[in-house]
Amino acid sequence: MSRISERFSTLKGQSRTALVPFVTAGDPDPGVTVPLMHAMVQAGADMIELGVPFSDPMADGPVIQRASERALEHHVSLHDVISMVRRFRADDGETPVILMGYLNPIEVMGYANFAMQARDAGVDGTLVVDVPPEESGELVMALETVGLDLVYLIAPTSTEDRIRKIAEVASGFVYYVSVKGVTGAGHLDVDEVSEKLEPIRQVVDLPVGVGFGIKDAETAARVGQVADAVIVGSAIVGRIEALTDSPERIPGAVSQFLAGLRSAIDGASER
Repeated sequence: MSRISERFSTLKGQSRTALVPFVTAGDPDPGVTVPLMHAMVQAGADMIELGVPFSDPMADGPVIQRASERALEHHVSLHDVISMVRRFRADDGETPVILMGYLNPIEVMGYANFAMQARDAGVDGTLVVDVPPEESGELVMALETVGLDLVYLIAPTSTEDRIRKIAEVASGFVYYVSVKGVTGAGHLDVDEVSEKLEPIRQVVDLPVGVGFGIKDAETAARVGQVADAVIVGSAIVGRIEALTDSPERIPGAVSQFLAGLRSAIDGASER
């Protein structure tokens, strides 16, 4: 059982919803990332989604696009991101880490090489936005060989047939995109999300995380009542962006925000 599956199993036994923050590795400076990861765990994060900077992040809105740009100004590569996870693992051997990014850097490294390096560094899974299930065979094989999970996105427009194809290759959990569009866009209708999750769960035998559009504690608490994981990205990255000139303040600011989300999610589950 992977660290991701173990964490979801533990949380289910506690009747708790996972809190999964997203940050872009190397934003705004490579030295911030590992301390920030530890700070997020201390604030209540159950897993970490670590973005791999990419020059054409098609699924991401302007906030996360700018985060990639800031990281790329420091030439942060996939190799660097894997090294950050290795340093994180020196002090944290339990918190699952999922790399989120795009296929090109993995292809450049090579599927098998990427999978082995990621596994050896302590990565638990990856979410590759631009790999449809029909074209994922080689990547799936490389990841399965070393025991890494492949997380897939499911869109509001995904058909039952599409969801079934995703279910055949996904592992760890699936990530339901709660609004149409890119990260940080649109208004999240939690009732509509709840309706969409029912048919997904009939097809997918994995935990379902929900992300895109979760901007505050109230929304996180409501989503936490219907999802297995609350995934928060742009709201965190926006706070990082506001402190690019004071990077030493970033771990504290993000921790304060996450602690509020954690409290709201846990409070809602107790009602």
